[in-house]
Amino acid sequence: MECFACKRIKMIKEKTNPYFVKELETGYVVIGDYQHFKGYTVFICKEHVAELHQLPYQFRIKYLEEMSVVAEAVFRAFRAEKLNCELLGNCDNTHSHWHIFPRFSDDMPKKGPVWLLPREEMYHMSQKPSEEELKSMVSKLKNELNELIIDSVMNEKNINIIE
Repeated sequence: MECFACKRIKMIKEKTNPYFVKELETGYVVIGDYQHFKGYTVFICKEHVAELHQLPYQFRIKYLEEMSVVAEAVFRAFRAEKLNCELLGNCDNTHSHWHIFPRFSDDMPKKGPVWLLPREEMYHMSQKPSEEELKSMVSKLKNELNELIIDSVMNEKNINIIE
């Protein structure tokens, strides 16, 4: 049975995933399906492993480096006050993927982690972006990623984009 992340990667390769933003050396950047937290992004590892320590060391270091660049791009693109970056795997525990949530002081009734929000509210159909909103979000995030990658190349860091 194909895992959720592998299905998403397959859609990216088939060019049928409208949430796809960018392919990096170690993973795929996608906008989250539900946007209660505007700019919610997922960074899916190219390797099908459940845990970071299962990745070869050099790949793992690169994956973490790229995740931090994706997080910074999300922060900049969606003007977050704070970020929550989580690698949980409690529901899809077979394929490593980062959840990157832009956070704002008024995004929840009470301060706390995003997972305190009732599931029916977080995953309500009203939280799915319209086609226009999604295109705008993809464009904003792609622009920030491109800018950060160009900056990292100019500063001799080693972040590579796959076109």
